[in-house]
Amino acid sequence: MSDAPTATVPLPFRDEELADFLERTSRTFALAIPLLEEPLRREVGLGYLLLRVADTLEDAAPWTRDERRQALAAFETLLEEPPGADAEALSREWLTRPPSENAGYLDLLASTPTLLASLDALRPEAGAILRHFVRKTVQGMGQVLAGASEGGLLRLESLQALRDYCYIVAGLVGELLTELFVLDPRLAPYAPNLRSLAPLFGEGLQLVNILKDARQDRKEGRVWLPDGVQLQDVERLAGEDLVAAARYVRALHLAGAPRDVLAFTTLPLLLAQATLELLVRDGAGAKVSRAVVSAQLNTLLAALDRGMLPEAVEALAGPVPGGP
Repeated sequence: MSDAPTATVPLPFRDEELADFLERTSRTFALAIPLLEEPLRREVGLGYLLLRVADTLEDAAPWTRDERRQALAAFETLLEEPPGADAEALSREWLTRPPSENAGYLDLLASTPTLLASLDALRPEAGAILRHFVRKTVQGMGQVLAGASEGGLLRLESLQALRDYCYIVAGLVGELLTELFVLDPRLAPYAPNLRSLAPLFGEGLQLVNILKDARQDRKEGRVWLPDGVQLQDVERLAGEDLVAAARYVRALHLAGAPRDVLAFTTLPLLLAQATLELLVRDGAGAKVSRAVVSAQLNTLLAALDRGMLPEAVEALAGPVPGGP
């Protein structure tokens, strides 16, 4: 009998471990994901954490451009079936020179093997969706970084470049979520309309975040707002995207989407709209208070209890096509 050590196979995250990572690594999504029922809660939570790993590698300030691109390429191989690299060895390598000062992000990188074991344990169709869209996102991040300086400083040069970036990091997330939603036979017939609106929903949320964090990002060497583009044009585009987001939510509602899906999609929309209104009034750095977040959530849940969407969403979406 061989005395060679046997490699241990990581077990999937327990529910409480997954919830803890979401609390430590996200803001809005930590509020929204618990509104979902299973199996979507776990699937969306794991999707978020996979994308958080990618974000951490993309934003690794201590690393050069090429080191970040190499790390993203290695992470992409982990998402292949079977994986093209060893997750435990890679996570150790990433942490030899920590890419972030955020303890939650670093702990998540250390848990990459468990994250992948959790992905393998999902229903197969959901796991395939997550792999496909996270890989597309990682590939896109690598392409964006190709245009950065050797030190990894990135500056977008046009509004179209900004939109292309938003599609990679947020529009694809909208598409990922939509594919999970339409696994529900009740929503499958409405997939074409939802798919057409999903990238704009993601773009709108991302543009609001970029506007909100513009000052801090610039300090850290990330210039998402192109010099030749007027701030008002970006704010206007974000507003138009949030109209599309409201129409997405209403399309879900009219299709008979479950309450949890409506709650999950509507809360980020309400918070983004409130944030955008503050940004237009007060400028970069403005953010909604905890009291406003709590009030928006209560308004949302009360409306859903009545079988309706919040009035703010209906007003933003405008008249129903073909309606009176």
